Amino acid sequence: MARRDTCAVEASQIVLQDAIDASDIIGRWDWDIPNDRLYADATVALLFSVDPVMARGGVPLSLFLEAIHPDDRAKTAEVIARSVKAGQSYVQEYRVHSADGARRWVLARGLIELDETGQPRRGTGFLIDITQNRVDEAAYSAGMPECSSHPLEEAAEHCLAARGAIQKLSDPLLQSMIDMLLLELGRRLSKLENEQRRARMN
Repeated sequence: MARRDTCAVEASQIVLQDAIDASDIIGRWDWDIPNDRLYADATVALLFSVDPVMARGGVPLSLFLEAIHPDDRAKTAEVIARSVKAGQSYVQEYRVHSADGARRWVLARGLIELDETGQPRRGTGFLIDITQNRVDEAAYSAGMPECSSHPLEEAAEHCLAARGAIQKLSDPLLQSMIDMLLLELGRRLSKLENEQRRARMN
C-alpha cells in the first residue's frame, strides 16, 4: 500500500509540473453555486490536493479552500463571498499547497452569474500560475485591485461570460476558439499584474 501511495505522489508531481510547464494557465473551473459543486480538470484538482476523479464529478468549494495557504484563505473566501453576493467578477492572488508538496502562487479570475431573481447561479473562471513572479515574498500585496478598468480585465470578464454561453451550444470549434482567447488573455493578465507589481515597488 505504501508503494502505491509513493507511486501516486510521484505521478501527481510529474502530471502537475508537466501541465503547468505547458501553459501559464493551470486550468478552468465551473461552480454550481446553489448545489455547491465545483467542477475542475485534473490539473486544477492536483494543484489544490483534491482527487481528480472527485473534482470531475463536482465537490464542495470548501475542499479547494482548504488547500489555500492559511494566511491567504480568509481573504480569498471573503473575496469570493462578496462576489457571489453581488454577482460580480473577481481577481485574487493566493498561495496553495499542491498534491506534489510544492507551494505555488496562483492568480484566480472568476465571474459569478446571477439568475433572473438575482440569486447566484453559476461561477466560472481560470487560474494562472504566477509562482515565478513571486520570488520576492516581501513584494506580496493583497492582490490586484478588484475594480480595475483596464481593457484586459474587461475583456477577460466578457470572455468568461461568452464561454458560458458557448458551452450551451455544444460547438467544439467555438469552444476551442474561446478557450484559446482565454489562454491568451490569461497570459497577458499575468504580464500586466507583474508590471503593476514592479511599478508599486518602485
